[in-house]
Amino acid sequence: MADLLGSILSSMEKPPSVDDKEKKREKERKRHLEKLKAEDRKRKDDFRSKVEKKVSEFINDTSRTRLKFRPVDKIYRSIIHDVAEVAGATSFSFGEREEERYIIIFKKEYAPTDEELNAYRRGETWDPEEARVLAKQKADEKEEMRKQEERTQPSKVAPATDYMDKYKKIVGDESAVDGARNLTPNKQFGFVPSENKKDKRSVEETMNAIRAKKKQKTADTETTDSVPGSSLADS
Repeated sequence: MADLLGSILSSMEKPPSVDDKEKKREKERKRHLEKLKAEDRKRKDDFRSKVEKKVSEFINDTSRTRLKFRPVDKIYRSIIHDVAEVAGATSFSFGEREEERYIIIFKKEYAPTDEELNAYRRGETWDPEEARVLAKQKADEKEEMRKQEERTQPSKVAPATDYMDKYKKIVGDESAVDGARNLTPNKQFGFVPSENKKDKRSVEETMNAIRAKKKQKTADTETTDSVPGSSLADS
């Protein structure tokens, strides 16, 4: 009997241990996570396909220059930006709060102006015709201010005669012009070029002449001092 009971118990499956239960739960979590990832990839792929279709229709439609998308999460905005770049268009995000941010795609040949972008950033609508009218008004106001400044500024008084005419007989008409034409500086500033010197002697010859003059002057002085009565004669 004991042997029979023992064989029956040994043939039965053992109850799962704690480790086995934890492993089973971990597998379930991983399977669920993979399912969520697959669903998320599918949603993003479907969203990208829809965006690509809309952008393609927009690019081929010559009557449209802007394409606005509804507010979406950051990850979906990145998909729109990527599709726009691939299509050769320009895209900008607008909206202060995260849940309000949306994207407008612009054709590159119709790039937005700074005024238009600033209007969208302020949450305002943009009317091209109204913008042209405002631009013309600003230009007219600027022109009117310029004319007003010209009217208020003192007029320039021209002299009755040219002061150069007063000295024309003295300096002539071409003296200053001729002087200005000679723009060649000396070879060494502060010294006169050798070709302009009147004294053509070398430095050594000049020094010898100076020494000779000093020597002659000293000899003349000594001769005068040696003559008797020269002082009385001078007085």
